[in-house]
Amino acid sequence: MALRFYNTLSGKIEEFRPLQDNQVRMYACGPTVYDYGHIGNFRTFIAVDVLRRFLRQSGYTLHHVMNITDVDDKIIRNSSRDGLTVKQYTAKYEKAFLEDASTLNIEQPVLVRATDHIPEMAQFIARLEQKGFAYRTEDGSYYFRIAKFPGYGKLSKRDFAGMEDGARVDVDDYDKDSARDFALWKSPKPGEAFWETIIGRGRPGWHIECSVMSMRELGESFDLHAGGEDLIFPHHENEIAQSEALTGKPFARFWFHARFLLVEGEKMSKSLGNFFTLRDLVLKGHKPSSIRYLLSSVPYRNQLNFTFDGLKQAATSVERLRNFRFRLTTANFPPGASESMAQLARETIERMKSALEDDLNTAQAQAAIFEMVRKANAAIDSGEIRTDDAAKLLTALEKFDQIFAVLKDDDVPKMNSILDWARAEAREKEIGKELIEIVQSGELSDAQVNQKIVEMEQARRGRNFSKSDAIRAELASAGIVVENTKDGVRWKRK
Repeated sequence: MALRFYNTLSGKIEEFRPLQDNQVRMYACGPTVYDYGHIGNFRTFIAVDVLRRFLRQSGYTLHHVMNITDVDDKIIRNSSRDGLTVKQYTAKYEKAFLEDASTLNIEQPVLVRATDHIPEMAQFIARLEQKGFAYRTEDGSYYFRIAKFPGYGKLSKRDFAGMEDGARVDVDDYDKDSARDFALWKSPKPGEAFWETIIGRGRPGWHIECSVMSMRELGESFDLHAGGEDLIFPHHENEIAQSEALTGKPFARFWFHARFLLVEGEKMSKSLGNFFTLRDLVLKGHKPSSIRYLLSSVPYRNQLNFTFDGLKQAATSVERLRNFRFRLTTANFPPGASESMAQLARETIERMKSALEDDLNTAQAQAAIFEMVRKANAAIDSGEIRTDDAAKLLTALEKFDQIFAVLKDDDVPKMNSILDWARAEAREKEIGKELIEIVQSGELSDAQVNQKIVEMEQARRGRNFSKSDAIRAELASAGIVVENTKDGVRWKRK
C-alpha cells in the first residue's frame, strides 16, 4: 500500500506521488506573527509535522518550506499602535512561535519571511498587470481581476460565474464569503509602514506573499501545499489564481488541509473564555508531550474536541508508553527470542504504517502501539519475554515515536522555560499559579523517577537496604507507586 490522503483540489482521496523521483517539495502556510499561537493553530502545525515525519519515514527526501507572515493588516495596525517598526513588533512573536513549536517537538522546515521578498512580490504583480490579470487603482493599489481567471473556485468548489467584474474589497481580513477582486498591493494610508518598489509605495497583500515565496523555493509547480481548513477560501484559492495566471502551469498538485478544533464542545473564542495559547496550557500545569499527543490523536480531517479530561487521558497514555519503554530497557530478561513477540513487533509496525498510509489515520496508529504494549506487558508478567524480543519491541516503539515524538522525557525543563517567560513578562500572578505550585511542590519528572528507581535497585543489589527503603519512601511521598515483579520494577503515579 502507498500513501493516500485527501486532496482538497480533486475532492477525493488519492495516492500521493511526487513530481520528481523520491523528492517531495512541500509548502505549508505558517503563522502570522502578531500574537501568541493558540492550540487551534498548533493542531494544524502538528498535523503537518506528522505528515512531514511520515513522508521521511516512508523513504522520501523532503524540501519543506514554511512562511512567516510578518506583514499584514493586523501587524501594520498593531505596530503603529505600539509605536514600533514592523520588524520590532513581529520579532517578539516570531521568536515565541519558534519556541512554542520546539516545545511541541515540531520539526523546523526552511523558513521564509514575507518582508525579505517584497521586491520580488512587486515584480510578480507587474508581470500580472502586463498579462492583463492585475490592474492599478487611483490610489496606487493593485488588484487581481478574478473574472479573467476561469478556474477560480476549483479548490473551494464554489461557483463564481455571476460575479461582478471589477468589484473590489479593500482589506485582507475580509469576510470569507466575499467573492470580489482581491488586493495584490496596497498603497499606504497616512502613518502606515510602506516599501518603495518598482510599482510604487505600499505593501503586499496577504495572498501574493505565499505565491512568490513558494515558487521561489520550490518552482512554478510543486508537489504539496498544506495549511488549516480556514485557508481554503480565500487564501489558497487566491494563491492558485494569481500563480497559475502568471505561469500557465498547475501550482500545487496536492492540497492538504487540517480541520480546526472545538474546545469543550464549543468553537474557541476569547469571548467564551475558552481561548488557549500553548503557554496558557503549560502554565496550568499541562505537559507539552500531553498537548502534542492529544492534538495528534484525532485524524487531521476529523473534528477534534479539545477537553481537559482528554488532556489528562493523553498524559496517562504518554506515561504508559514511557513506563513500558523503561520496563523494556531495565528488566533482566533471559537470553534468546520468542517468535510470538517478534511477530507482535512486526505486525505492530505494519499496522502503524498501514494506518498512516490511509489518509494519516493517527488514531489507528496509536491504537496499534497500545495493543502491542498490552500484549507485551502481559508477556513480561508471565515470563515469556527474552532479550531479543525486547529489542524488537523497542524498535516498534521507536517507529511510533519517529512520528508522534512524545517519549523523550523533557517536559519539565520546557515547562520551566515557559514559567521563566511568564515571570519575565510579570504574568505569573495572572496565569502561572498552577505551574508555580507544581514546581514548588517538587513534583518529580518521569526521568527523575526512573533515575531514583535505578538508584534504589543499585542500593538493594549492594545490600544497602536502608538507602533502598529511603528512596522508596521518597517516591511514595511524591505520589509514585512502585511495584516489584520478577522481571523488574514498574511504577505509576497515584
